[in-house]
Amino acid sequence: MVTLKVNGKSVDVNAASEATLLYVLRNDLGLNGPKFGCGLGQCSACMVLANGQPILSCSKSLADVAGLDITTLEGIGSLEKPHALQKAFMDEQAAQCGYCSSGMIMRAKALLDFDPKPSEAKIRSALDENLCRCGSHNRIVRAVMRASGQEG
Repeated sequence: MVTLKVNGKSVDVNAASEATLLYVLRNDLGLNGPKFGCGLGQCSACMVLANGQPILSCSKSLADVAGLDITTLEGIGSLEKPHALQKAFMDEQAAQCGYCSSGMIMRAKALLDFDPKPSEAKIRSALDENLCRCGSHNRIVRAVMRASGQEG
């Protein structure tokens, strides 16, 4: 049994310490925000925050995140009360297929928590490692600008 702190709650998981965080989040805790994209830590679809810093959950074991505060997309907002980034993504129609959205939002959240009014260049640089196969990058950047209070 492993105890994790996820979205502000302590949860006990019956998993080996070498199990990947992504699989535990999705399969054991039913948190489907983080996606399995490449499984190699190259696409960022599995992005979550650990103590506020973006990490790739597909390449982190439970042992790697022991004692850290894990936040997933589900932990920042809800349908009834979306986070400013989630609302901006909807307002800008920043998702086509939506597969990358969770990872994009989580990395953008880490950026905005560090720099509340980043330039467009900083946003593009921060999201550079997040892949979007649909080509929604410009709308995603506009959504992050909107969420930061800069209409972009």
